[in-house]
Amino acid sequence: MKTEGHLRKTMYRILRPLTLLMLAVIGVISVWTPMQSEAIYQRWFTLPNLFFFLPVPLLVIGCVWLIIKSVKRQQHDSIPFLSALALIFLGFTGLGISIWPNLIPPAINFRDAAGPPESLGFMLVGALFIIPVILVYTYWSYYVFRGKITPEQGYH
Repeated sequence: MKTEGHLRKTMYRILRPLTLLMLAVIGVISVWTPMQSEAIYQRWFTLPNLFFFLPVPLLVIGCVWLIIKSVKRQQHDSIPFLSALALIFLGFTGLGISIWPNLIPPAINFRDAAGPPESLGFMLVGALFIIPVILVYTYWSYYVFRGKITPEQGYH
């Protein structure tokens, strides 16, 4: 998103093979995981769960299609970037669906792993103050460093 010229062309050239590699990795993990655990297989492939979880692989295919389509057009640099972020998010979503509610080791569910309510309340108050600061700072830094990088800029 922030480059032009030779570097941009190079990145677009390797984007399609890397996307297909990522799709292959996601596919291998998606096939291998249910084969290793009967519980995960039952969670993904029994009714009505099949219909509830079907959007995840369909969205993965949609994101890959968007990336490959954007490689051909090379118009909007944000589309492959956002699609790659969505692929990573969908991969973690699939992992979360597979192992829920036992997110840590199989013997501990998320309620057992949580801290005491007093500690969680204290952290919530802190988060309510610090998260807006982080969001404002992030917006400001993106605003300051907006635009594309040109070969004439930088340290030479």
